[in-house]
Amino acid sequence: MSDLMETRKVFFVGAGAIATAMGNVLSRKDDMDVTLITIEKEVADAINTEHINRKYFPNLSLEQNLKASTDFSLLAQESLVFIAIPSVVAVNFLTNQVIHPRSIIVNLAKGFGNGHQTIVELLTRQLPNPVCALKGPSFAREIINNQPTAFTLGAADPQLFSIFQQVFRNTSLYIDFTTDTRGVEILSILKNIYAIAIGVVDAQFESPNLKFMIFTKALSEMRHLLLIFGGKKKTLFNYCGIGDFALTALNDLSRNRTLGLLIGKGFFTDNISEKVVLEGRIAVNIFYKELEEKGIEPDEYPIMDELYKVFNQSYDISSFVSKLINHQH
Repeated sequence: MSDLMETRKVFFVGAGAIATAMGNVLSRKDDMDVTLITIEKEVADAINTEHINRKYFPNLSLEQNLKASTDFSLLAQESLVFIAIPSVVAVNFLTNQVIHPRSIIVNLAKGFGNGHQTIVELLTRQLPNPVCALKGPSFAREIINNQPTAFTLGAADPQLFSIFQQVFRNTSLYIDFTTDTRGVEILSILKNIYAIAIGVVDAQFESPNLKFMIFTKALSEMRHLLLIFGGKKKTLFNYCGIGDFALTALNDLSRNRTLGLLIGKGFFTDNISEKVVLEGRIAVNIFYKELEEKGIEPDEYPIMDELYKVFNQSYDISSFVSKLINHQH
């Protein structure tokens, strides 16, 4: 593997909030050549000419060194490639591009790829590149305001950790490391599911005691499911685990928590779910079906089980919390 720092090329596939925020931080380094690659020409033009992303950060000036392009052929250059597009399209999109075989691919998207497999697993099978996961408690608004932010790097090759330490050195971005790439990916999906449940609870009860009762039950379910689906228990204690779950479940900037609040207040409709890409809603159905295929009764995981009913059956949402409290294992 060549030394990434010799090339200093960094590409973000996508120019949304997380790509813009992380790209802006890295572009502050003189030894980084950072480009956001997007299908949205107007976004790219504004970044290049006005140094602003009007769609995601309309009131914030970006670094002069941060560039944008609509030319995906740039990916043929050896580089560090961050995937920052929706999980449902990431695999098909990336595998239809010409990517330099020595580029390192980093998945930022949180959700399953095609079918029931993770994005990292699918890309590893289809591309010759090293593919890793980067997940953690990381709201884009905080990152772009240069607040210290942590991620977990999940990679099969431990040598990648030192490369990313160099990339993020002297920035506001920090990382820890695990070889449990599958665990990192699975936790990034599970935390969205359980954030929905915490949102439902908070919509119906203003009770810290109750909130953290359900929070504890959620962590317990996540730990068991992490092991069932091939992750390692200790990964829950990396940044991608408890930290990312707490951020997503307890902060109103979270889309999945917001969905839970809507459900809990009785405002959730199919029309709302069609307008917003919510990884947690999709993931509930996938995990539920996977449990059935493994011969595991989903009601062994009452939060997952109740959310599945919320999304797929006629459901009295006022009974959601009492069913979780009174569930007998």
